[in-house]
Amino acid sequence: MEKNSQKTYWPHMIVGFLLLAIVLSFWTVKTAASLPVQETNDYMMKYQQADMKINEIIKSKEAFDKLYRLSLTNVKTMVMTDNIHSNRPQPDLVVLKMGRNHFTYTVTKKDNSIISDANVSFLLTRPHSTRDDLMIEEIPFKDGFYITPDINITKAGRYTLKLKASVGELTGYFSLEAYLKPTQK
Repeated sequence: MEKNSQKTYWPHMIVGFLLLAIVLSFWTVKTAASLPVQETNDYMMKYQQADMKINEIIKSKEAFDKLYRLSLTNVKTMVMTDNIHSNRPQPDLVVLKMGRNHFTYTVTKKDNSIISDANVSFLLTRPHSTRDDLMIEEIPFKDGFYITPDINITKAGRYTLKLKASVGELTGYFSLEAYLKPTQK
């Protein structure tokens, strides 16, 4: 009888690859579970509601935009330089200040006549997070403007100012990026 002195390593390699696959699978699941998933708040409503009514929302917004204009007034903006590698122009950002801020909006017809009976809501949000959202359901009309109450902003970074205005059956939306510079110590 001849004795086989050669060892084969392929069973050890199979076991090693299986263990590696199990470890990598566990690591992937653990990493994915640790990252928070944030819902979007486009159209100032939950994603599921917007998804179910998106056709009506878009039709209403288009009809609103044909008749009315929403604008933010009396704010300081910072001029953004366009990214040379992008075809998207960068809109100017609203400059926020540490502490109390308020925002003044106008709702006008295309002929610049002021709409005083619109139902206006305001949302201050941060991109990619709904944790710090501040929703004001009804903005009062005063002296030709819709003025938000004072909002205390204490965290530096990017924000989005969103407005929803309803006139009759039509609803329009306005969104503008804002930025609060970190304080220098």
